[in-house]
Amino acid sequence: MVIKNAKVYTENFCFEDMDIHVENGIFVEKANQDVICYADDLYAIPGLIDIHLHGAKGFDFSDGEAEANKKIAEYEAMQGITTILPTTMSQNQEDMVKTFQTLGAYKNSVKAADVAGIYMEGPFMSKEKKGVHKEENLRLPDISLVGKMQRYAKGKIKIVTVAPELEGAIDFIEKGKEKYRISIAHTSANYEVSTKAFAAGATQLTHFFNGMVPFNHREPGIIGAAWENSDCMAELICDEFHIHPLVINMTFRIFGPERVILVSDSMRATGMEDGNYTLGEHKVMVTDSVARMEDGTLAGSTRNLMDCLKIAVQQIHIPLETAIRAATMNPAVAVGIDKEYGSISAGKHANITFIDKDLNVVMVMKDGVMIRNDWD
Repeated sequence: MVIKNAKVYTENFCFEDMDIHVENGIFVEKANQDVICYADDLYAIPGLIDIHLHGAKGFDFSDGEAEANKKIAEYEAMQGITTILPTTMSQNQEDMVKTFQTLGAYKNSVKAADVAGIYMEGPFMSKEKKGVHKEENLRLPDISLVGKMQRYAKGKIKIVTVAPELEGAIDFIEKGKEKYRISIAHTSANYEVSTKAFAAGATQLTHFFNGMVPFNHREPGIIGAAWENSDCMAELICDEFHIHPLVINMTFRIFGPERVILVSDSMRATGMEDGNYTLGEHKVMVTDSVARMEDGTLAGSTRNLMDCLKIAVQQIHIPLETAIRAATMNPAVAVGIDKEYGSISAGKHANITFIDKDLNVVMVMKDGVMIRNDWD
């Protein structure tokens, strides 16, 4: 198959007028031209990669149900998000085992987003910054527990979070960094402790600014420590509610376009109407697309990653090319899947999201198959 007349987002992080060649579900240098697809006036961008999402369409990955995982992945693919890392909650051990077993058994398919790994958010977090995670499920850092869950997950765990001020956390980071990407999350750590965590091998910040102490001119905290650590990448939730537009702009400028990862942190109300839902074991009320617990705490997002990309570009005025990078190549690099996903390049999965000038999804190609086509 040859796709013609689209403006193609390249590995140079810019758009070029070029043909796209696809064969046997992957991008190739030269394909048989018996099938030609025309994408006039459309932007062809790599299928988006959301490495931090909990659910959508009424389902949550922590439900531990195969059908829930399938429905979420199908919904994501239809929105142009073709690769995901299901993200877990802090759970009791019985439910945790069920969640990881079910995700470990998940089989990728053409019509659903590929599960390229699992994001283990919790249970190693601060009680003061636990957010929607239930306090009784929190634990001190335990690398053996992660290894046990990894066996249930059949080796799919890619990212593990930890609050570095907890007893044993620095040792946990040093031991875990060779097998997992360690992300700092739900933490009250100060600058000194945060600096030790990055020196030990932590390389990511979970939903940056949320679930951590704020930056202060006398105590820069984890935010300051992250800014000065060139190996650290930061997740941003651009859903209109979690972070002020000025702070999002500032983060892109200070960190640089190569260190920011757009994530959705979506929960089960994503793609649904306002109403009553749950996140973990908490009741959540969604009003005007904002999800909050009964005490007013933000409870994840109701936006998918394509929504977040549009908000970043159209409302926050992040350059389109920069926002796409933060939703494709950057997350792929972060979790080590950039040889298979993240760009329209020979040898990678032929996943393309076609958008119009208003950033509306028009077509979606997954593994060389057009699974959505609103163009005809």
